[in-house]
Amino acid sequence: MSSTKKSEQTTSKLERLRERERRAEAGGGAERVARQHAAGKMTARERINFLLDEGTFEEFDKHVVHRTRDFGLDKQQYPGDGVITGYGLVDGRRVFIFAQDFTVFGGSLSETHAEKICKVMDLAMKVGAPIIGLDDSGGARIQEGVLSLGGYADIFLRNTLASGVVPQISCIMGPCAGGAVYSPAITDFNVMVQHTSYMFITGPDVIKTVTHEDVTKEELGGADTHNRISGVAHFAATNDEHALQLVRELLSFIPSNNMDEAPRVATNDRADRTDERLNSIVPEASNQPYDIRDVIHAVVDDNYFFEVHAQYAPNICVGFARLDGRSVGIVANQPAYLAGVLDIDASVKAARFVRFCDCFNIPLVTFEDVPGFLPGVRQEHGGIIRHGAKLLYAFAEATVPKVTVITRKAYGGAYCVMASKHIRTDINLAWPTAEIAVMGAEGAVGVLYRREINDAPDKEQARATRIAEFEEKFANPYVAAERGFIDEIIEPAQTRPKLIRVLALLENKRDTNPPKKHGNIPL
Repeated sequence: MSSTKKSEQTTSKLERLRERERRAEAGGGAERVARQHAAGKMTARERINFLLDEGTFEEFDKHVVHRTRDFGLDKQQYPGDGVITGYGLVDGRRVFIFAQDFTVFGGSLSETHAEKICKVMDLAMKVGAPIIGLDDSGGARIQEGVLSLGGYADIFLRNTLASGVVPQISCIMGPCAGGAVYSPAITDFNVMVQHTSYMFITGPDVIKTVTHEDVTKEELGGADTHNRISGVAHFAATNDEHALQLVRELLSFIPSNNMDEAPRVATNDRADRTDERLNSIVPEASNQPYDIRDVIHAVVDDNYFFEVHAQYAPNICVGFARLDGRSVGIVANQPAYLAGVLDIDASVKAARFVRFCDCFNIPLVTFEDVPGFLPGVRQEHGGIIRHGAKLLYAFAEATVPKVTVITRKAYGGAYCVMASKHIRTDINLAWPTAEIAVMGAEGAVGVLYRREINDAPDKEQARATRIAEFEEKFANPYVAAERGFIDEIIEPAQTRPKLIRVLALLENKRDTNPPKKHGNIPL
C-alpha cells in the first residue's frame, strides 16, 4: 500500500475519532442544552470545567453507549450514555469525578452509565484520591429494568467500601430521587443547589396518592428542607457555580485519602497572637447567651471558620478551620441557640463530623459550653439516649489528636460526652469562667437542700445562700483541675497560642483501638 493511501486512511480514522468526540461533547444536542441553561443550570461538561483546574480533565469512556435494543432505544445512542467520568486536578491535587448529563435521557442511570461510575470509583480507591459526584438525574432508566437497579447497587457497594478510605463528596445539581438518593446519603458531604435540586425517596404525586398530603418538590426535598430539617445536606448553594466553589473550598481542608494529612497552608496570622476580647466574651450571668462563633473566629487562622451543616441543629457548630496553617475540625456548643444544649439532631450532626475527622487524620478541637441534654417526652421517645450515645461513641473511638476548651458550662452527662478527659481526650483546657458540675446551682440546691429550704423562715434567703455556696464550690474549674481532669486553666486571650502549641505536641500522636472487625455504634 502506498504511503499516500496509508495517509488517507489515517486521516479518515482521525476524522472519525474527532466526529465521535464532537458528538460526545454535544450531549443531548443544542436544544436540550438550551433548556438546561434556561433552567439556570450548567451542563455536565461545563460543571466539570468550572470545578477542575483549567485544562486538567482527562476523560474516560467517552465512546460508551447503552446496550438496550428494546423500546426503540437502539435508534437513540449518545456517546458517553448520559454521564461524563474521569479525573483532574483541584488546586493541583488529583480528584476523580463523574457528572450526570441531564440532556441525555434525563441523566437516567443505565447499566453502562453505572459501569462508568464504578470504574472511576474503583480507580479512586486504588490511587487514593477523592471522589466527586455531580448528580443530575431522573433516576433509573425504566427501559433497562433490573439492570439499572443493579447498577445502583453496584455504586452503593463502592460508596460503602470507599467510606473512610477516600473522601466522597456529592453535589446535587438537579433531581435525585428514588433509590438514587442512597449514594449521596453514604458519601461524606452533600451540597445542594437552591431551587434547582431536590432529593426524595417518593415524589409528591405518590405521596398524595398514598397519604393524601399535598406538598411541592421544594417543600418535600429541596435544598432548604434538607439543610434545615432533615440534615441530609451539609451546604445550600445559590447556584451551580457557588456549589462547585464550595466543593473546591471543602477539598482544601481535607486530605486525599486516609493515609495522608490535610494540606498545610501558609498563613501570616502569628501563632502567638492573643485576643483580649476573649477575656470578656462570656457574660457574667451564666444564663446569658453569646455566639460561640465569635470565640472560634478569634482563635483560628485569619479569623476564618468554614462551617458545615450550618442550618441544621444550630445548637452545635461543626466545621473546619486552620491553626498555624494546619487543618482542624471544630466541634462547639452554641449558647446562642437553645443554650447550647445537646439534643437528638445535635448529637447525630456532631457524631458524624467527628467520625469523618477521625477517618481522615484531622485533629479535633472542641469548645464546650453545654448545660446538658434537652429534657422532654419528645426527646426521650425519639431516642435521645441512643442518639446521644452516638456522639459519646464517636469521641471515645477517635484516635486523632483531641483538644477540649471548656469556656463555661460543662454539666452532667454532657460533660462526659463532649470530649472529656475520661474518653481519651489528650489535652483538656478550661477558662476561669468554666463551671463543671452534675447540674446547675439552682437545680442542685433544689435537690440537696429542699427540706432545709422549706423549713427555713425566709425561704428565698435560704435558697440564695445555698446557691451562692454551691457556685463557690462547683461553678469553677478548680475541683476538676485538682483531680487532673483539666490539664490547665488558661486566660481566654491565650487560647490561640495554647491550642497551636498542644496541637504541635500531638502532631505525631499514635493511638489505637482494640483489634476487632468494627464496633457496633448505637445506630
